[in-house]
Amino acid sequence: MNFNRIVIKVGSALISPDENGCSGIHVQAIAHFIIKCHQASKEVILVSSGSVAAGRQLIKHGSPVPSIPTKQAMASVGQMKMMANWQRFFDVPCSQLLITHDDLKDRQRYINIKNTLRTLLANGIIPIVNENDTVATEELKVGDNDNLAALVALVSEADCLFILSDIDGVYNKDPRSSNDAEMIHEISEITDEIYAMAGTTNSLIATGGMKTKIQAAQKAVENGIETYILNGTNDQAFEKIIAGENPGTHFLANQEVSKAKKHWLKHTLKSHGQLLLDSGAVNAVKNNGASLLPSGILSIAGEFLAGESLDIIDAETKTIVAKGICQYNHQDLFRIKGEKTDRIQSILGCCPSKVIVHRDDMVIM
Repeated sequence: MNFNRIVIKVGSALISPDENGCSGIHVQAIAHFIIKCHQASKEVILVSSGSVAAGRQLIKHGSPVPSIPTKQAMASVGQMKMMANWQRFFDVPCSQLLITHDDLKDRQRYINIKNTLRTLLANGIIPIVNENDTVATEELKVGDNDNLAALVALVSEADCLFILSDIDGVYNKDPRSSNDAEMIHEISEITDEIYAMAGTTNSLIATGGMKTKIQAAQKAVENGIETYILNGTNDQAFEKIIAGENPGTHFLANQEVSKAKKHWLKHTLKSHGQLLLDSGAVNAVKNNGASLLPSGILSIAGEFLAGESLDIIDAETKTIVAKGICQYNHQDLFRIKGEKTDRIQSILGCCPSKVIVHRDDMVIM
């Protein structure tokens, strides 16, 4: 298994094969694969559809296509059933994260989601993410959990994304209507021709078809994340992945995820301020791969929000040694600069983060 942190997106067809309530018929094999990943010291984040399907039989509705309020009620009751269905297959704890597109667009909420995922993974907990269907409106909805999974892979800095459904992968023709349809096992570039091969979904509970899966793959591979579309109903698919084989369609990443992020930090993000460090902090950041702590900050310049990029400067030589995303705004950082980490809580009344710039959010210049 050539990955360290993986996001697995599980479609509604796997959670609820009969489109009415939760089932373990496919979930059990997926959970077994996740357990194998944990045993190999791999980190796993689940993005699971299925809350609407799980609650469908509990909410009265007179249409095969329920209204938005009815679907939100189904999701409200179904989310608990879906989570319970997942948890019963694991000996380790699972956590629930319900998010909307708006959460990922907001700078502070984005960094909060990132920090929460880091903490959960560091404690061996399986994060299970779903769109917050109970409150999301059409303007806020990501639209489908395929694209949500790609965004979660980005915010969590995963190096691999698996999109699981009841299909084997991308075909050159619709396999439901063409007996000579052939699966494409490897895609190095997502073109208009690839999108033209995408069909539509016939499911009453799924919001995405092959097109949304290809959209998600494009988001991921452009940021250095290897992406696979796999058949989650086929237990042997997971055995092949463990053996290093490709049982579905593999979208090749454009570049290594580490290089993609470092390039993004270095060349794309605009710096909104400066942090001047003492020699000890400069050495820790530059030579030891350490995160930046408040104690090493001598002064700050500029006005910035939490989640914005800053230049990290050697106060002695006045040269930029690094660039990174700050966990604090300029007002709070001014109050805690030069202080020990254990003083943050008493000074600010809270401690959103023990580090000012995490090493994963930093590039050495």
